[in-house]
Amino acid sequence: MPSPDITPGAPCWIDLMTSDAAKAKQFYGELFGWDFQTGDEEKYGGYITASKNGKSVAGLMQKDETMAGFPDAWSTYLRSDDAAATAEAVTAHGGQVFMGPMDVPEQGHMAMFGDATGAAIGIWQPREMTGFELVAEPGAAAWHELHTKDYATAVKFYQDVFGWDTDVMSDTPEFRYTTLGKGDSAKAGIMDASAYLPAEVPSNWQVYFAVEDADASIEKAVSLGARVIDGPDDTPFGRLATLADPTGAMFKIVADTRQDAADPADSGDTTGA
Repeated sequence: MPSPDITPGAPCWIDLMTSDAAKAKQFYGELFGWDFQTGDEEKYGGYITASKNGKSVAGLMQKDETMAGFPDAWSTYLRSDDAAATAEAVTAHGGQVFMGPMDVPEQGHMAMFGDATGAAIGIWQPREMTGFELVAEPGAAAWHELHTKDYATAVKFYQDVFGWDTDVMSDTPEFRYTTLGKGDSAKAGIMDASAYLPAEVPSNWQVYFAVEDADASIEKAVSLGARVIDGPDDTPFGRLATLADPTGAMFKIVADTRQDAADPADSGDTTGA
């Protein structure tokens, strides 16, 4: 498969902040067939890169004591050509800087923000590390989706800050959904979650991983210590389920059950996170 086409503002990387890196490596390694390489402790803090068939797909990081109160979670990173300028744009459009632009020696610059609706989102300004080397194939990320309590504000934020060229997939009270790009070229989605996200759950980004067989993947995940949060459900975009890994980090899986593959944007999933 050719390298992913990662354009400015589009998802380019994911990583997991975990309370048990060894357990995470065992779980995702067995579930998705990942291999792992641990970076230099001094330069990269022991950051772990996961690969599938020799192509990088994700990162894992052991949480330290400063993050003890935060739940384990997957994060999506959007590509930025100028991390400092993006940080300024985030604050100018109602967002927050959680972690300002930080140089990752030789690899690039990263930062973490809160968007204007409170959802955490990362950015990556690449140098040597350009992002995913494999997407939308079993064991790799297939879709990225923001579940937001303030849909209109979220759409405008990503248009203004990241230059998203958006397409409205649906605009009814029951289902409001906007994508970055259109149709088969769409790269991420924003879903109106105001009707179902509990008060204590903030707006949040969710990651879908492609699998060959949703039911078999669920059975394997549960045998490895995961729990099923929702599904599996058949949708126009594949068979979907929401899971929590052995330490509680939530993720989604999607098995393409269609003749002509697109993206799993219209999941119909109203479980939240």
